Order: sequence, then structure tokens, then C-alpha cells
Amino acid sequence: MRNIEELYQDKKFCVKCGTRLEIKKDRENKVRAICPNCGYIIYLNPIPAAACLIINNKNEVLIIKRKFEPKPGEWALPSGYIEIDQTPEEAAVAEMKEETGLDGKVEQFLDYYTGYSPIYERVISFGFLMKIVGGRLQAGDDAEDAKFVSFDELPDLAFDSHKHYIKLYQNRR
Repeated sequence: MRNIEELYQDKKFCVKCGTRLEIKKDRENKVRAICPNCGYIIYLNPIPAAACLIINNKNEVLIIKRKFEPKPGEWALPSGYIEIDQTPEEAAVAEMKEETGLDGKVEQFLDYYTGYSPIYERVISFGFLMKIVGGRLQAGDDAEDAKFVSFDELPDLAFDSHKHYIKLYQNRR
């Protein structure tokens, strides 16, 4: 991971007043991009995401092949960034529907995982065990493919957080 000063280098102008930002320590002694005119502070925080672990009655896990960045063409659990008007649970339900065509509900919170993101530097992912309550399996939204596979046939997944949730699930069973 880059150092804090490097992370703020592309933050050039204040989004409120347009003044050139200064990279300096704030009142908490933390480096931030701060507007010298209006005092607006840019905070770089992890981006929240939700991931779905979906197991069918054959004890197979549902994976999707990603269509877009990050990591297009790689396999992953259905997942996505949490929108400003969603809870992590609501995001999990929405991502499950969008990427797999299946209606679901949260059965259990599994864990959270903080890791590197090639787009946002850091992501905090919330993993949920999901229950299928309807719909029809079909790749959708940003998924090229969606399928159930046995744990033995599971390909290498794109994200460490997804590997973490699967391992956690397997260790609990």
C-alpha cells in the first residue's frame, strides 16, 4: 500500500469551492487533503462491499465470472459495493439478485474482511451466508457466468475476502 501522502496526490481541488487543496496534518495530526479557503477536508476511507456465500442443497457454492473491473474474467462470489442508501444486508440481497437472478435473504453474517483494492486502495467487505428464496439462476449485471460448483472444483477466486468467507464456512461445518 502507498503511503498516506501518495494516496492524496490526485486530490487537487476542493469539491466545495474549487481552491487548490493542501496536503497537511489536520487537527488530529493525520495527513489529509485540506482546503485552505473553506476548510473542507477530504477523508480517504475504505469502501464498503458485501459478498454472498450461497450454498445449494447439494452443498455446492455459487460463483460468478466477473465481467468488469476489478479482475474481469475471474471467478468470485456474488458481491458488490454498498450503495449510500443500503445496509450491508440490503446490498447482499441486491447483489445476489443482480448477479445471479436469484432472490435471497440473509441467513447469517459470516465475518468482515479488510483488504487491498486495485481501484479504491482499501475495501472492507461484509460476508453473508444467503438463503435462496426464489428466482432463476442466470448471469446478470456484471457477471459473465454464474454456476454452482462443489468445493473440490472451486477455481481460484479473485478476492482474498471471498476465500476467507469460504474457508470460514467450511471450518464451521
